[in-house]
Amino acid sequence: MSDLRDEDAKRNLGDTFRRLIASTGPISLMHFMGESNMRYYNDKRVIGGPSEHGGGDFITAPEVSQMFGELIGLWLADMWIRAGRTEPVHYVELGPGRGTLARDAQRAMKRYGLVPKMHLVETSRGMRDVQLSQVPDAIQHRDLSTVPMEGPVLLVANEFLDALPVRQLVKTQDGWREVMVAVDDDGNFVETPGRQPMDSAVPEARRGDPPGTVIETSPACATIMYEVAGRLASQGGAALFIDYGYTHGRSGSTLQAVKGHRKIGVFDAPGDADLTAHVDFAQMALIAESRNARVLGTVTQGQWLTRLGIRDRADALAEFAPQHRDALMRARDRLIAPDQMGELFKVMGLAGPDWPDGAGFSDE
Repeated sequence: MSDLRDEDAKRNLGDTFRRLIASTGPISLMHFMGESNMRYYNDKRVIGGPSEHGGGDFITAPEVSQMFGELIGLWLADMWIRAGRTEPVHYVELGPGRGTLARDAQRAMKRYGLVPKMHLVETSRGMRDVQLSQVPDAIQHRDLSTVPMEGPVLLVANEFLDALPVRQLVKTQDGWREVMVAVDDDGNFVETPGRQPMDSAVPEARRGDPPGTVIETSPACATIMYEVAGRLASQGGAALFIDYGYTHGRSGSTLQAVKGHRKIGVFDAPGDADLTAHVDFAQMALIAESRNARVLGTVTQGQWLTRLGIRDRADALAEFAPQHRDALMRARDRLIAPDQMGELFKVMGLAGPDWPDGAGFSDE
């Protein structure tokens, strides 16, 4: 389906969906999620704590503490130095939010002689000006196609893949069908199985699963991973994908909606809430390997940051600014504690075929 037309842009997105469904029949859940997030990220100030002026619907790790972006910058600098300091070199960030991570990483990289060209890949009109206020020398792109093809890339994607639309397939009594979105007699959005058989889209080992089983995939995530891994293989470089997700295959829906730092129903506020799904890191690793990129590993965010020395960094900052010690320790714990962001969030590292192993992906 094509994107919603400009004349619909100022209308209630839910009403636009209802008209579309009335005229053409149910739409895929993937279409619903994709259009909803396109509207959401274009029109809203989405990142921020609940107490900030103007608010926000969620807060990301770079906004929790400067330590997050600094450690990423140090990791990239370490990879670049051990790979031979090749120039020109490009820092590329997908979905850079306010530009906070890029700013903090840039400052840390510079301390070790790494001064890459800064490239921010962003589709949201509302975010682009904010990013330039943080990283004035950044070159902005709508997608990866305009990022230079020569020189290694140091790519970061933090909480980017989870917002890309997912396709859900459900096993019915009649076989596998795509999950669609319809409207009931009261005008409410409801899930319904599609009519077209989708058995061929299901891995052969899963086709015999019992009725009611739901499999979630993301063609958009796969496309991004395919392109990034191909660039690493041809240009050299390294990449970090940081998101909440799982490292072993699983069944069931992970789709959720967040508004004002609270979970709401997936269909409650189309275009006015953040729709996300967990990332299948095992599938992403297979795609990367198929393009001859090296998969350095996938570990929890808590493990990775701890191995990179976040505890020592927090102590050093607290010694420099003792009046902020409690806040620094709370931020550290929020990033690494298992019951906060430390366990649910994963870090996947990739590298070009001739690039070194990356710190943080093993106990050594």
